[in-house]
Amino acid sequence: MEDFYVKATRRTLTGKKVNQLRTQGKTPAIIYGRTVEKPIAITLDRLDLAKVLRKASYSSLITIDLEGEKYSALVRDFQMDKILGDLTHVDFLAVSLTDKVRTEVRIILEGKAPVVTNLNGMLVTGLETVEVESLPQDLPDHFVVDVSTLAEYGDTIFVRDLVAPANVEILSDPDELIVVSAAPAVEETSRSEGLAPAAEAEKSEE
Repeated sequence: MEDFYVKATRRTLTGKKVNQLRTQGKTPAIIYGRTVEKPIAITLDRLDLAKVLRKASYSSLITIDLEGEKYSALVRDFQMDKILGDLTHVDFLAVSLTDKVRTEVRIILEGKAPVVTNLNGMLVTGLETVEVESLPQDLPDHFVVDVSTLAEYGDTIFVRDLVAPANVEILSDPDELIVVSAAPAVEETSRSEGLAPAAEAEKSEE
């Protein structure tokens, strides 16, 4: 797993006053969790944070350097400006490297499915993430699902087919569907289109 690191400073501004920080290219955030006595309001450089979050996922362990004091954390939530696309706030969950955590891990489909290339079939996806439990440093960034095993209509891949790394437990229902191969969609002929030839025939007989 890739190492992620960001620097932060303590924040005294709260409420609507945090807009002052945003105009300065900063992103307000908060660190909370059982490993901290109370939530800590922090500020991070928006561009530096954006670079990290473009690569990180909800299962990525991020080291926050808060004025020399380091916290291991997971991103739990974030907000963005719908117009500008800028990060406006981030919630970090501080975690202990000796305590297991639960989080969602994304699923990535890779490979070429023979049912698509040979039979003109299609892939219908189910789950996009699965819930796992492990120590924070053991959390996988994602699960790779190879669709090259899908050769016939109806071939499926379920959660139970995922191979978890050592020390990682998958908590999602093993019978949940990840992807299934299906026959190509057939466009139905409308009623009016189906009756058109008959109508033309009747017209020619008159």
